Amino acid sequence: MYLDVSHLQVHYPALAKPAVNDVSFGLAQGQMGVLIGPSGCGKTSLLRAVAGLERVSQGRISMAGHDISTPGHHTAPEHRRIGMVFQDYALFPHLDVAHNVGFGLSDWPAEQRRSRVQEMLSLVGLEALGRSHAHELSGGQQQRVALARALAPEPKLLLLDEPFSNLDIDLRERLAHELRDILKKAQITALFVTHDQMEAFALGDWIGVMHEGQLHQWDDAYQLYHRPSTRFVAEFIGHGVFAPAHVVQEDAQWSLHTPLGELDDVAEDLAQCQGAADGECEVLLRADDIVHDDEAPVKAQIVRKAFRGSEFLYTLRLDSGQHVMAHVPSHHDHQIGEWIGIRLQADHVVVFSKAV
Repeated sequence: MYLDVSHLQVHYPALAKPAVNDVSFGLAQGQMGVLIGPSGCGKTSLLRAVAGLERVSQGRISMAGHDISTPGHHTAPEHRRIGMVFQDYALFPHLDVAHNVGFGLSDWPAEQRRSRVQEMLSLVGLEALGRSHAHELSGGQQQRVALARALAPEPKLLLLDEPFSNLDIDLRERLAHELRDILKKAQITALFVTHDQMEAFALGDWIGVMHEGQLHQWDDAYQLYHRPSTRFVAEFIGHGVFAPAHVVQEDAQWSLHTPLGELDDVAEDLAQCQGAADGECEVLLRADDIVHDDEAPVKAQIVRKAFRGSEFLYTLRLDSGQHVMAHVPSHHDHQIGEWIGIRLQADHVVVFSKAV
């Protein structure tokens, strides 16, 4: 692994628990990793430890096979050749774009510095704006300048802390895809911190879900969504709710009885539930597992709806009082309080033992 984090712990003296506790993951050269989780989960502390801004209590961080952080060894941040992009971009208002990008190249020969600045401006699509100042740029353009400045000194690793948090949602999604293309073209290994799931899915080859200082799962987006390894990951990723269910085995066939009907041939999905007392478990019903169908025998009342452009996200209540969620095409504009037919259409079943 190019970046290797092993059993890492970061413990602030003022806190009873470690901010980062026994975290391990790795990135190969040119891969992009994303850390995601609720506020206070430890993702920024982990990023700061990789940058060298926090010392580690246990474990180690290595880059290209060389330890840069252990309890007994700490490579200074300025000697790690790590680039950073912050939330506010931290551009110098008195310098134009070209001088902002070249700020970290003061010890380079003048001609080489000018060539590198132009190369970086071209990489981020701003070659025509070298003489502009920060206040003349849009938020997206400022973000690209900050990225170009971080890449100019040829870092071994790029760290980005909520790089799109100050931008509107549409621009964030577009820039996330653009940023991934830029970094892949530059073959830069990168580690991001974000709280936005769609941003994480758009950027990351690998995504780590953190909670209370621990890394619950380090995986690709598909596996996080369809094969969450812990209940927290299952609840945190996507829209869905847990509902009580019952496991039944007849001969060699396993089926799952849910509030929306029975699911057959789910043996592979029931690994977490097998052995649960009396076959009782809980199934995660995601919004995309539930289909609006007027002919379906199961009816649910709309208690909340959110317009998402091409679809509504409906929150529904069954006769039993159980709540579920469903994505429904936006031309099906039903009113709150209305009853609609729904059915279960799940390709992957996510189940866990019943919570106690």
